[in-house]
Amino acid sequence: MTKQVWNVDLSHSSLEFTVKHMMVSKVRGNFDVYEAKLIADPQDLTTAEIEFKVDIDSINTRNADRDAHLKSADLFEKEKYPYMTFKATNIVKTGDNEYAVTGDLTLKGVTKSVTFDATFEGEGKNPWGQEVAGFTATGKINRSDFGISWNAALETGGVLVGDEVKIAVEIEATKAAE
Repeated sequence: MTKQVWNVDLSHSSLEFTVKHMMVSKVRGNFDVYEAKLIADPQDLTTAEIEFKVDIDSINTRNADRDAHLKSADLFEKEKYPYMTFKATNIVKTGDNEYAVTGDLTLKGVTKSVTFDATFEGEGKNPWGQEVAGFTATGKINRSDFGISWNAALETGGVLVGDEVKIAVEIEATKAAE
């Protein structure tokens, strides 16, 4: 099969993150608005073109005060840096339907190389006759590497927010009409 354009179905996809809170629990959140460019042969992602553009203003942790703080100059500084982007630079097959997707992640004006473990979950036809494919990807970053270092010390020791952020992406994409 040759490479095809695939459109991400946002209603069946998610871009989520998890970060340690108070050194004892985890806070989860997601970004509700993002665009993705995916030009690929789902059976062989090694030649795929993958790009994401994420709207920082769409962050959602189910707590309005926390979301406002995350968007502030303390953390994401969304007024100055409204988007987070990712562009794949190298994709290596690591197993059956499994890949290491390395790319440039730009967040708060800082670009770093990040690798995600990705899986092609399968493809088929939806009830409307459109060809769809599913993909998952997981990875982690250190937020301080991107200049997102705000924190608060706890009186019992440790910090309020962990540095490691785990990222999980679930994508359902529809093959574009030729």
